[in-house]
Amino acid sequence: MFIQTEETPNPATLKFLPGKIILEKGTQEYKSKKDAQKHNLAKILFEEKYVSNVFIGKDFVTITKSEDVDWDLLKPNLLSKILDFFSSGQDIQLAEKSKKEEKKNYNKKDSKIINQINDLLDQRIKPAVAQDGGDISFVEYKDGIVFLELRGACSGCPSSTITLKSGIENMLKYYIPEIKSVEAINQ
Repeated sequence: MFIQTEETPNPATLKFLPGKIILEKGTQEYKSKKDAQKHNLAKILFEEKYVSNVFIGKDFVTITKSEDVDWDLLKPNLLSKILDFFSSGQDIQLAEKSKKEEKKNYNKKDSKIINQINDLLDQRIKPAVAQDGGDISFVEYKDGIVFLELRGACSGCPSSTITLKSGIENMLKYYIPEIKSVEAINQ
């Protein structure tokens, strides 16, 4: 098995491509060793003390490191752990969602706008963001403002503000004139 790595726009995050499907659907993010306890691969990766975030997509894993170490020192250990994990044939176990997703009640007009937002995110934005090792999730729509959560390589990325304002906001405003702005909840 050969695992490719790619740099992401976030210098603290590397994207690892094991050449196989990891998740059939959705994404998983682990922000601490404690969060990762119910996920076999994330738990192993957090054994490295310099790992600060593990994000798992369909066919990739992005790992964010602390500033205390260079990738040249950390990358070989992580590659070894990922290779050992997939070579051993272990099952990927997904952690149960720790927070219950709160369903907000929107009026009919706002529900239509939210559906359009989610369609644009799913069809045009998420695939591009996944190429950089991240994800963007809809959180809320209120008074013309769209609130999104940046995950994986996108979270904490120096260029995420430009991507959010120049890319995502402009696209959403173009297709949905009711949108006034797009804000990240975790920048």
